[in-house]
Amino acid sequence: MPSPSATSVTRRRQRSTRLTVAVALLALAALTITAAVASGSWLVVVLAAVLGLALGAAATKITHSELLQTRRDWARDRAEQAQAFRVESEKRAEENAEFREHMDAKLADRVQAVQELEAALAAAHQRAADAVRRRGEEARRAAQAELRGEQLEAKLQAVEADAAEAAIRVAELESELDAVRAELEAERTSWTGAQSA
Repeated sequence: MPSPSATSVTRRRQRSTRLTVAVALLALAALTITAAVASGSWLVVVLAAVLGLALGAAATKITHSELLQTRRDWARDRAEQAQAFRVESEKRAEENAEFREHMDAKLADRVQAVQELEAALAAAHQRAADAVRRRGEEARRAAQAELRGEQLEAKLQAVEADAAEAAIRVAELESELDAVRAELEAERTSWTGAQSA
């Protein structure tokens, strides 16, 4: 099958040839009538007029057939163009369907990713809330332990003060005991000396 450019070139040549022939026929008719009028004979003029009419009719017929051929060519071109547009439209419809499927799959992936991220975010929020709660409990325990430590420190200081006072009292009592023992020893010595005398 010839290419569209080759077909259009062929058509242009045919059109040019047909139109050239039609113009040549009209020119021949005009020339014949002019020559007949110049001859001055009415019979030659009438025959030239009939010949001119026949040549004009032939030129009109050639031009008419050229017009019909051009219209048929245009109709065929429009049909081919419509067929090409239909094929292109079907191709675009297929491409659009593929694109839509691709975008639907991509959207589904994105939705799934968003759902997974939302689940992970909810889990992270729960872990953060648990950590904050545990930290609060630990802080409360630490505060209680610190308070108990302060109370124990105060008790320890009180006990140490009591122990210091007790140590002082023990030292005083030991001193008194030593004095009493010394007195007792002195009395024993004087008693023993009195009995031996």
